[in-house]
Amino acid sequence: MRTIQIEESWKKHLAQEFEKPYFALLTESVRQEYGAGTCYPPGRLIFNAFNLCPFDKVKVVIIGQDPYHEHGQAHGLSFSVQDGVPFPPSLQNIFKEIQADLGTPIPFSGNLTRWAEQGVLLLNATLTVRAHQANSHATLGWQTFTDEAIRALATEREHLVYMLWGGFARGKSYMIDKTKNLVLESVHPSPLSANRGGWFGQHQFSRCNAYLEQHGIEPVAW
Repeated sequence: MRTIQIEESWKKHLAQEFEKPYFALLTESVRQEYGAGTCYPPGRLIFNAFNLCPFDKVKVVIIGQDPYHEHGQAHGLSFSVQDGVPFPPSLQNIFKEIQADLGTPIPFSGNLTRWAEQGVLLLNATLTVRAHQANSHATLGWQTFTDEAIRALATEREHLVYMLWGGFARGKSYMIDKTKNLVLESVHPSPLSANRGGWFGQHQFSRCNAYLEQHGIEPVAW
C-alpha cells in the first residue's frame, strides 16, 4: 500500500508493517472489496485517523471496532460522522456524557475532526467495511496493523490517555503500561450497554483532562 498516503511520522513508525506479507494480502483484499461494491470510508480517508493526528502529537487514544457502514457516515475516525449526518446512538451518548461531565453544549455536528487535530487518535481496529455489513472486513488483516500502531505508541510514548469502551476495546489493554499512562475503561456508549449502567457518570473526559494537565499537556477541548 505504498501508494496510499499516510502521515509521515506514522509511515516511519509503521514502515516494517508495510513490507510484511500480511499487508500485501490486506492491500489486495481491500482493493478487491472496493472494486466489487460499495465500501466505507472513501478510499482517500482510510488512514484519516493517522493523517489528522501525527504520532508525536497523540495525547488520547479512543479505539473503535470498525467504521459506520451506512452512506455518508464514515470518514476514517472512530465514532465520528461527517457534517450534516445525524448522530448515531453511541455518539449521542458520548456527547451527553461530555455535557454532564464538563457542561459543554452538545455540538451541531458529529464530525470529530476537531478532536483529532488536538491529538485524539480516533482509531478503528478495522479501517474499512462493506456497505450495510458491520464487521465485514474484520478478518482482512487490519487488526494486525492497528495493533502495531497501538504497540508503537505504548512502546515509545508515555503519559497518554487510552479510552477503552466496551469489551472489544478493553481487550487491547494488555499492550499498555498502566504505570506510564492513564487507561480509562468502561462499557460501550451504545444504548444497549450504556443504559445498563457503567457509561454515564464516569467523568472520563474531566479525568482525562486532569491527567493531561498534571503532566504539562494541553487538555482537550471536548
